[in-house]
Amino acid sequence: MPTRSEMLARLDGEFDVLVVGGGVTGCGIARDAARRGLSVALVEMNDLASGTSSRSSKLVHGGLRYLEHYEFSLVFEAVSERRILMDIAPHLVNPLGFLFPVYEGSRRKLWLVNAGMWLYDGLSLFRSPKLHKKLSPSEVAKVEPAVKREKLAGAPLYYDCSTDDARLTLETALDAAKAGAAVATWCRVKSFVKTSEGRVEGAVVEDVHTGELKEVRASVVINATGPWTDRTVAMSKPLASGGLLRPTKGVHIVVEHDKLPVENAVVCFHPNDGRVLFAIPWGDRTYIGTTDTDYEGDPSDVAADGDDVAYLIDACAAYFPNHPLVGEDVIATWAGLRPLMAPIGKTGDVDESSVSREHQIVVGQDGLITIAGGKLTTYRLMAAEVVETAVKLLRLSDALPDMLKASDTGTEPLPGAVGWPEDDDHAKVGAQVLEAGGGTIGEDTAQYLANTYGMRGVDIARMAAADKALSERLVPGRPEILAQVDWAVREELAATVTDVLVRRTQLYYRDHDQGLQAAPVVAARMARLLDWDADTETVRLSDYRAEVARSRAWRG
Repeated sequence: MPTRSEMLARLDGEFDVLVVGGGVTGCGIARDAARRGLSVALVEMNDLASGTSSRSSKLVHGGLRYLEHYEFSLVFEAVSERRILMDIAPHLVNPLGFLFPVYEGSRRKLWLVNAGMWLYDGLSLFRSPKLHKKLSPSEVAKVEPAVKREKLAGAPLYYDCSTDDARLTLETALDAAKAGAAVATWCRVKSFVKTSEGRVEGAVVEDVHTGELKEVRASVVINATGPWTDRTVAMSKPLASGGLLRPTKGVHIVVEHDKLPVENAVVCFHPNDGRVLFAIPWGDRTYIGTTDTDYEGDPSDVAADGDDVAYLIDACAAYFPNHPLVGEDVIATWAGLRPLMAPIGKTGDVDESSVSREHQIVVGQDGLITIAGGKLTTYRLMAAEVVETAVKLLRLSDALPDMLKASDTGTEPLPGAVGWPEDDDHAKVGAQVLEAGGGTIGEDTAQYLANTYGMRGVDIARMAAADKALSERLVPGRPEILAQVDWAVREELAATVTDVLVRRTQLYYRDHDQGLQAAPVVAARMARLLDWDADTETVRLSDYRAEVARSRAWRG
């Protein structure tokens, strides 16, 4: 894998396509375009998936609640993509049960919910991870004893998938790079380059860490900047009134699994406003989310506040009365923005949860292609549609390369899935990782590496076997090891302590002190690998501590 410095050096060339934005959609576009044979550059002002794509509910799902709005085509599209992602990333996209408790007096009657489950399974052509079941109150008590039983009428149990959203984005980008794309992180677009006729033909980008400027030329430029969409469009031309987006903020909180012991994702409707949210099992943790409120501030400053956390705790109190949560139980929070399309011709009194999750592709008069809206589950499909639009523009300008290949992103596995067992046996891969570690890593670490990196976990275990110091645990009692830092820098474009602890290892979310104890060790190792001076090491460490402080700011 080329290093970040090598990727930056490649930006001096000319490309067929320049993608601005390293979230899951931008990385999906880069992967699709590169695998078709186009020359591609992607620039991201922060780390890959540093925005919305690492701050979602971490679910790959068909959108059961869209059935209420009769958005059948959206559900069919999503469940179809869910099946594809299970095939190309089986280590990252895993079946998860969803329990849907229905209580007496609910406006969603049990018979109607059960009918909706059959429709949901039918739209997936009965290829859901498992078909739904109808559970009686006594069966619910056995499956999920923490759920409130008073006036419980029953609860369907249906299946969607969980995922590691940041790593799904990362592996998509790594596959794009393998296919020839130049993927440059911490590289901010300062302005667009235009022809004399006003057509966008590239961008001036800045290395955030050094201040170096480069002019990147491309026949087609694509704006895939999520919550920053309108700001990116405004760099090329004045925005129409209101812009394309109506972003909403979604907040999640993390607690110990023992504090909220759920074995399936439990679907909850908030007692105050009826909005849907989930309590989701996450190994030794449980996370709860999400909120859905309008947001008008800087996307870079989004964070949970006290009202957000109280809102989620109140929902848990209604559904899990024997497991009351308090603020001190919250280990971590995360907040992200949904880049939702603004309702056309509607005023601001539209409910946030009613704003469409569908995406839109817009081609400006200046030639800038913008993709906005959509959701994690359908990122691959959105990317393919954007590349088709780019191909049309390349053809119109007589810049389309010869021998262009068809898109194959729906069949080719992501890097960690290459060689993954057909029976999807995670334990079998964990055993291979353990053997590759040669006695230097424990069984918990081996299984964690298999579940996180897929077959590439074997390579990390071999690094630990070759240098026993790399088998050192970053946090005592947890499975993460020092070898992951080396791997993140050498193979995964990690450039800061925050990159490693938030998106490569998730210690930021899962560790009791959010990785603060491990941060100096990580910083020292990265300083050695990246030849940082003492001042740079101090800054990178300080930046991470500030990120943790942001997630705790809700405490007041």
